[in-house]
Amino acid sequence: MPLNPALVATPAPPVMEARRWLEGVTFPPEHPLLNLSQAAPVAPPPPPLQEAMIAAMADPATHLYGPVLGLPELRAALAARMRAIYGGSITPAQLAITSGCNQAFCAAIAALAGPGDAVIVPTPWYFNHAMWLDMQGITSTALPCGDDMLPDPDQAARLITPRTRAIVLVTPNNPTGTEYPATLIAAFRDLARARGLALVVDETYRDFLSHDGPPHDLFTDPDWDDTLIHLYSFSKSYRLTGHRVGALATSPARLAEIEKFLDTVTICPTTLGQRAALWGLEHLGDWLAGERAEILRRAQVLRDALATLPDWDLRGCGAYFAYIRHPFAMPSDHLARDLVRAAGVLLLPGTMFAPPTDREAPRHLRVAFANADPAGIAALAERLRGFDR
Repeated sequence: MPLNPALVATPAPPVMEARRWLEGVTFPPEHPLLNLSQAAPVAPPPPPLQEAMIAAMADPATHLYGPVLGLPELRAALAARMRAIYGGSITPAQLAITSGCNQAFCAAIAALAGPGDAVIVPTPWYFNHAMWLDMQGITSTALPCGDDMLPDPDQAARLITPRTRAIVLVTPNNPTGTEYPATLIAAFRDLARARGLALVVDETYRDFLSHDGPPHDLFTDPDWDDTLIHLYSFSKSYRLTGHRVGALATSPARLAEIEKFLDTVTICPTTLGQRAALWGLEHLGDWLAGERAEILRRAQVLRDALATLPDWDLRGCGAYFAYIRHPFAMPSDHLARDLVRAAGVLLLPGTMFAPPTDREAPRHLRVAFANADPAGIAALAERLRGFDR
C-alpha cells in the first residue's frame, strides 16, 4: 500500500492519542474524569452571537463560496481592531482569513519553505506546528527554552544555517502559558530581519494576556510586513472552535502566494464562521473582557493550588495553560497514562511537545486549565497530592 513516508513518520495527533487512553477506563460518579488535555472552549458561543449566526443562515450568500482571502468586511474590521491594539499601520490588504489558526500556520510555511529547508521552533513547541513541518519535509530546528520558559535570540542566531527560512514564536505560549516580553519579541524580529528570515508570531491566545496595553510594538514599524507573519484565532475568543476561523497578517506579496495554497486546500473559509467572527468583533468587546478576567482568575487559582504541592514545580502559567515539572523518575508519557487510571486526570505529557531527543520534556506535563472552574482546579491539586506512583 503506497503511503507518503513523510506523513508516516509524523507522530499521531496528540489529543487523539490521549483520548485513546480513556478506552476501557471507568470513572465513578463521585470521582469523575478531570479532562485537562485540550485548550478548546467547551461552552457554546454566547446567546447573542448564536442568534446572529441563526440570522446569518437566512442569507443565501452564507451558503456560497466567498473570497479566498476572506470576507472584505471581516478583513477591514480585523485591521481596525489590530490598529487599536498594536498601533501602527495595518490594512485589509495585509490580512487573510483562514480556516482556523492552524491553517494560517500551514499557509505561512507553504509560502516560506519547502522540502530540505529548516524552521527554528522553540521547545517545548506546539505539536501541530512540528507535525506540519514534518509532513512537508522541513526540519524543525529545536531551540530549547531556558528555565524561565523563554527562548534566547542569541542561541537562535547560532542555529541559523543556509537552509533556515523562518523563526516561529507562540505567545502566550502553548504549552507553557508563558507570555513573551515585547523586548524579546522585538529582538527576534531584529534577528530575523538581519538574517533575511521571516518571523512567524502566533498569538492565538492574545485576548487572554495578563497585562493591559499592546503585546509588542512590531506593527509600529512601517516595514513590519517585510519580516513579520502574524497569526491569530477567533476560535478561543468567541468560542468558535468548530467553525474554524483564523487570520494571517503579512505583506500583499506573500498573500498572493498564500492565496494559491488556501484556494487549493479549502477554496474559502466558512462564511458562517466569518460572519460570527465579524459580529463578535463588533459587539462582544465587553463580553470578551469578562472572559479574559475569568481566565486570569482561574490561572491564579491554579498557581495557588499548585503552591500547596512542593514536589510539583510550576514552570509557566498563563492564557489557557500551565506547564509543570513532576517529581517522579518515570517519563511523563508513562505518568500521564497512570494518572488517568489512578487519579482520573487526563493531561498531556511534555514528550508530546518536543523531539524525542529532548531531555527535559519527559519531566513535564501540560495542564489546559481554561475549562476547569475553581472547584475543578482544587480537585486537580488534591488528586496530584494523593497520587502515589
